[in-house]
Amino acid sequence: MAKSSINNRKTVFSEFGFRETIEKLEYEIQELYLSDEIPWVIGYSGGKDSTATLQLVWNALSKMRPEQWKKPVHVISTDTLVENPIVAMWVEKSLETMSVAIGSHNKKFPIRAHRLTPELQDRFWVNLIGRGYPAPRPKFRWCTSRLKISPSNNFINNVLKQNGEAILVLGTRRAESAMRASNMKKYEEKSTRDLLSSNKDLDRAWVYTPIDNWQNDDVWQYLTQVKNPWGYKNSDLLSMYSGATEDGECPLVVDTSTPSCGDSRFGCYVCTMVDEDKSMKAMVQNDTEKEWMQPILDFRNVWLSVKNEKRENRDFRRMNGTLTLHNEKLVHGPYTQHHRESMLFALLETQEIVRELAPEEAKEFELITIDELEEIRRIWVSEKHEMEDSLPQIFNRATGHEYPGKDADDRLNLGVEDLELLNEICEERGDSEGILYQLVRDLIHIEHQNRTMVRRSKLFEELRSSLRKAAFRTEEDALEFAKRKHAASELTGKEGKLDSHIIASDQTI
Repeated sequence: MAKSSINNRKTVFSEFGFRETIEKLEYEIQELYLSDEIPWVIGYSGGKDSTATLQLVWNALSKMRPEQWKKPVHVISTDTLVENPIVAMWVEKSLETMSVAIGSHNKKFPIRAHRLTPELQDRFWVNLIGRGYPAPRPKFRWCTSRLKISPSNNFINNVLKQNGEAILVLGTRRAESAMRASNMKKYEEKSTRDLLSSNKDLDRAWVYTPIDNWQNDDVWQYLTQVKNPWGYKNSDLLSMYSGATEDGECPLVVDTSTPSCGDSRFGCYVCTMVDEDKSMKAMVQNDTEKEWMQPILDFRNVWLSVKNEKRENRDFRRMNGTLTLHNEKLVHGPYTQHHRESMLFALLETQEIVRELAPEEAKEFELITIDELEEIRRIWVSEKHEMEDSLPQIFNRATGHEYPGKDADDRLNLGVEDLELLNEICEERGDSEGILYQLVRDLIHIEHQNRTMVRRSKLFEELRSSLRKAAFRTEEDALEFAKRKHAASELTGKEGKLDSHIIASDQTI
């Protein structure tokens, strides 16, 4: 088949007929599968496009002889752990059903399903509540690479290491957007193989998009007319999309004015790239059986809204203590300790409410896992030196249950009463914003962490870092200093560092 056939291949059923189009596409898949020894990796999100793509490949392979199944086909699905609960449970059960179907079909059948999750240190709550990263925004979109890209790329890279090359089979369609169509065309032009495009991020990985020319209605027609081969009901998928649209319908689109289920976007309920989660909101409004998700929507809109974010909930210093001036104001950094603790309490409280309201199959649904809580606790105590070790108490107050994680570290050298006394003394010294309290607490804990180490090469740098970070008692002092530094840099023509590493003597605590 000539390379130009990528753009000339027609898959619109009205042009060639439904059955003939599907038969030709399944034959194309079989021919491509048999053309080399390169393993396949299919991206599966549980949505309509990835379901149609997987279904096409599954059916095409099923019609081949077992001795032709000569290379593996990996189905990977990435669960960010902050997905729409309905979709997350749908995908998880779908993967389980696939595994059962494969076992009963033929053990030699090459398809294998894999559920991927982000590494613990990359998870959403670990970074938001643990490290204090502010909710993602267009200029600081820290979530996508950690939650979605890294898990799948790690899997694909392992396949590449073992086999040298890989073919990614994706449900990408040109009709999704003009930008998507443009990108697909650009990478097709760079390709040196028929039917395959190059990949901009992964060397030695090819991309195959069997439904690239399909419209939304082509996808739905296929899913509703061809039985799901691993035993899931495509009619339930249609209902899920229907419930995620405002009018609750998935009509046949006959012109550009007709809405389509293709506009239903499922994703992370914590996503702050949009003002509201329209799909979850529609689900709750359209189906009383899904009203148990309302507390999740409420939490998102109260605690994760970038538009309504309050400046006082974030430290006036960046994560490493530096100052950044923009439009005569300091760019605020991570969430404060108080705000992180309050957010965790609200999240755990929401989880309890959701479990009480949820149907039986969702009673154990987790908004945050124990592993994530333990990692947040470690970051708070070990990295941020918050010796209060408040997480177990927050868990107990929010849930009414004892914290199931590790016992408190009795090696912490200051107890609750000691820290309360320290805070009182600092307040008497005019420590209105708690800077002095944090400094003394941090210095004591850093020394305590290093007390048993034979080599203490990092001790003094850690102490200096804490002292530098506490260079200003108030945000007003820090802002005044930053403005002076900026003015001085403009006079000298040099760009000065706006941080507390270089401070005037009268600013030192």
